[in-house]
Amino acid sequence: MMIRPAALRQTDRIAIISPSGNVVAKRVKGAVAALAQWCYAPVVGQHTLDEHRSWGTVLTGGTDEARLADLRWAIADPTIKAILCSRGGYGTVRLLDRIDVNLVRSNPKWLIGFSDISALHALWHRAGVMSLHASMAKQLTDFGTEGEVSEAMHTIISGGTLSPYHIDSHPFNRCGEAEGMIVGGNLAVLSALIGTDYNLLKPDTILFIEDVGEEIYRVERLLYQLRLAGVLPKLKGLIVGQFTRYHLNGVLTDTSTDTQQHLYSMISRLVEPYSYPVAFNFPIGHIDRNLPIVEGSQATLQVRPEVTLTFK
Repeated sequence: MMIRPAALRQTDRIAIISPSGNVVAKRVKGAVAALAQWCYAPVVGQHTLDEHRSWGTVLTGGTDEARLADLRWAIADPTIKAILCSRGGYGTVRLLDRIDVNLVRSNPKWLIGFSDISALHALWHRAGVMSLHASMAKQLTDFGTEGEVSEAMHTIISGGTLSPYHIDSHPFNRCGEAEGMIVGGNLAVLSALIGTDYNLLKPDTILFIEDVGEEIYRVERLLYQLRLAGVLPKLKGLIVGQFTRYHLNGVLTDTSTDTQQHLYSMISRLVEPYSYPVAFNFPIGHIDRNLPIVEGSQATLQVRPEVTLTFK
């Protein structure tokens, strides 16, 4: 049984940390303002605005030790009731085996983030704690507390009842209904954890996937990895989110063009042998309308071919 973190109340403290890439100060400032507008008490981690360069190109939010210290503090401090990751990027995987799973399990609190933060969702899942796949500081800075995405996030962490998501049909959708645990996130990040203690991609789940900046052939290879690992054939349902800024024949492509059809067509053919419902073009990923998903919760996916996703 997965543990659902306690609902936040007004004046509860939310830590803002950077366990992955470095973040610009204005986005942390914007997130602080938005959380305060909800009457929470945002607390910026000691190393949230740090910057560290690896291999001359990759920027992380401080050294591994600095990011690890902030993460451990945010998990262990009983006055911190939720953790908002400032952004994705790269570097979270370096911290996984340095966090005691029992520390997360004994201090269940909402982890909020997506993209590279999918690795931390895998850690929370291993600890048996639900987490929130949702937008981070940029979304709160650009859009504040208003709008569908921010309001859904607030509803979830405050313990409210989230209305079902209703999504338009897509030509590649496959009709059906599925019930089960919903898990997922960034396909590249989570695929790299297959075969480890942090593997989140398992059969008998409703899986949602998204990614950014990948070649179509690489997305196909990652999905074949799931197929050969026995995950893809045994899912209860599949939600295909946004694959933004991917490459087609070496050319960087925007999802606003018709060329996204190439990627969705590939995925459709790959899952053709299976009978579960599949929903395409779901608003999850590196887009403004990145709908929050409660990782580890029970959900119902209905594809008719319009899509309804309901959380229990």
